Amino acid sequence: MELKILGAHNCESRDTRLTCLLVDDIIAIDVGGLTSSLTFEQQECIKAILLTHHHFDHIRDLATFGMNAFMRGPTGVYAPQGVLDVVSSYMLDGVLYIDYRQKPTTQRPALKLCPLQPGEEAEVEGYRVLPLPTNHSVPTVGYQLTAADGRRLFYSGDTGRNSPSLWQAVSPDLLVTEVTVTNKFADTASETGHLTPQMLGEELADFRRVNGYLPPVVTVHMSPALEDEIRQEVAQVAAALGADITLGHEGMKLSV
Repeated sequence: MELKILGAHNCESRDTRLTCLLVDDIIAIDVGGLTSSLTFEQQECIKAILLTHHHFDHIRDLATFGMNAFMRGPTGVYAPQGVLDVVSSYMLDGVLYIDYRQKPTTQRPALKLCPLQPGEEAEVEGYRVLPLPTNHSVPTVGYQLTAADGRRLFYSGDTGRNSPSLWQAVSPDLLVTEVTVTNKFADTASETGHLTPQMLGEELADFRRVNGYLPPVVTVHMSPALEDEIRQEVAQVAAALGADITLGHEGMKLSV
């Protein structure tokens, strides 16, 4: 399984893009920076999109992808029903922009919305996809993707601290999670459902207690203005845990 990080931040600039992952060039997970990162030819390879939650920085490029995919036929957009309901009501409503659920035709729309049930594994384009609730300010799921060869990736989406029961349900070979702000913003992170480096360390300690190992960890959703401090604090967590933790960046490629 090959993972590309297209967007690794929570703010966009010339050098930073909103959160978006790409698996084996065919499955996008969150689409904040999808079309702004790929050529038209690369976008044609995408067969499915997984959304963790409905916040704008994770769904923004769904509309622009719909336009670019307009004549290709349906691309499946997978998420819990509540996420799809918000996307339908506020983005694909035919008012703000084109309703790609119905266009170019109802028989062959650009985007086909496919509900997932949290806790129930589904087959998506040859991968086993397990959506699991994570702790954020709105209903959110993380995804464990299992490839045909058995290799596993877990992406938490935006999340704060979770119950150890989350880690009982996954056994990834790579963990992609978030660190949004530095430790001095711990109160804000707790209120909004995000992680600081210290909170990440607590999550990873829970993971190790439950599973008996720690996979390599990559962080995304960093606040660019705080990234240097985040890097220093994450390095301290990695040293304390003896863990392999890397800050993600746009264009980063990993083999799982």
